[in-house]
Amino acid sequence: MSSIDLHMHSNCSDDGEFKPQELVDLCLKNKIKYFSIADHNSVNGIEEAKEYCIGKDIEIIPAIELDCTMDKVNLHVLGYGINYENKIFHEIEENIIEQEQSASKKRMKLIRELGIDFSDEVIASLSRNGVVNGEMIAEAAMEFDREYKNQLLMPYYENGSRSDNPYVNFYWDYCAQGRQAYAEVKFISLKEAIKIIQESGGIPVLAHPGNNVKEDIKLLNDIISCGIKGIEVYSNYHSKEQVEFYKEFALKHKLLLTCGSDFHGKTKPSISIGGTDCENNEELIIAELKEIIHLNLI
Repeated sequence: MSSIDLHMHSNCSDDGEFKPQELVDLCLKNKIKYFSIADHNSVNGIEEAKEYCIGKDIEIIPAIELDCTMDKVNLHVLGYGINYENKIFHEIEENIIEQEQSASKKRMKLIRELGIDFSDEVIASLSRNGVVNGEMIAEAAMEFDREYKNQLLMPYYENGSRSDNPYVNFYWDYCAQGRQAYAEVKFISLKEAIKIIQESGGIPVLAHPGNNVKEDIKLLNDIISCGIKGIEVYSNYHSKEQVEFYKEFALKHKLLLTCGSDFHGKTKPSISIGGTDCENNEELIIAELKEIIHLNLI
């Protein structure tokens, strides 16, 4: 277990399970010393968590995870040390929610056309702000298929090939960019995301590149040329080979290395807080990150 976890989600993300205070308690239980709640396009959980940390042996580093795009590739950028009171973050969140409400209807329609049904009542109980993501559809569909008859859902049940994180794997298989039930949401550009983070005093870091960038050197070079200052090298999604690849790339380009689990709760049950091995580099990671944040504040 690691003593730092710089990437987790509260229920201020549409796919997060736990309240900010509950995340702090889970961090303390797992002996985490430094953590970041990096909700999707939202800063709403930071203040609550920060206040709850007072008097406890733990420190929060304010963060956000912005959806953005470059050359038609959807990316996630983490912003560390941001001024989370900047109103631009609330404007981004409102825009995304409005788009997601429309995309949700298309997403559900496409899933049903593929032959996967679910209860509208269960969906309504899971949805927040009228947003229905792929993980919610998976949960509702698996509950609807109580007799385990739908062959399309077999990989997500116990002992299935995609059963380690069934809900989010369903999202990647059916609702992610390029998949059959993908419903487009227009995100800000990578350059704009970086600009917003930096103007808010933060450090832009590329999240879990193994998910969508893979080992595409040209794409990585294009991404860092936009102003990325770090890479989430240590991620639950990365194989040992990918960790080595991204570590070598980051060091070569003098980029910050960070570590995060991307903990969500029930949508990713195989992922635990502090469960990402960062090769005993916790102190170095935190020292370098805090130094850069401090310099940005001067």
